[in-house]
Amino acid sequence: MPASRFVDQLNVQIGNELAAHNQYLACAIHYDALTMPQMAAFFYTQALEERDHAMMMVQYLLDSDADVTIPEIEAPDGDFEDVIAPVALALEQEKRVTDQINGLLRIAREEMDFASEQFMQWFIKEQVEEIATMSDLLAVVTRNTDDLEDIEEYVAREQARDGADPTAPRIAGA
Repeated sequence: MPASRFVDQLNVQIGNELAAHNQYLACAIHYDALTMPQMAAFFYTQALEERDHAMMMVQYLLDSDADVTIPEIEAPDGDFEDVIAPVALALEQEKRVTDQINGLLRIAREEMDFASEQFMQWFIKEQVEEIATMSDLLAVVTRNTDDLEDIEEYVAREQARDGADPTAPRIAGA
């Protein structure tokens, strides 16, 4: 069974991942309302990824015979002034999540909870990719605020490269 300190913080992180899911939904809806289908699809996909991250954590706790507690989640910010704001918010969110994931790894190490430390390794790799993706997208959106079609073309081109990660943890309910 994982260390109780790790379990407590992983339950908090489940809430953080679900809050990120909701925030990405708000971003997607913003772009959908602007008739930017590629950006909307990108953020709908990001929302699903965040939900899946939460459910991977749920599955780990279930597999480890640990208690799962879904915490209360604040409403997302859905009031964006332009096409840049949601991406800037997403980048800050990914940086915050990276700090949270690093904190979970730190707890696992301090508690000598080797299984939990191994479980967190995938999330460390994932956060590097998430920050790189959002940093690049922010650069493109900032550069092309007057040409929404260029933004849409970039997202369509870049998203075509994604594929399933066979090293990802199992998702509860999948």
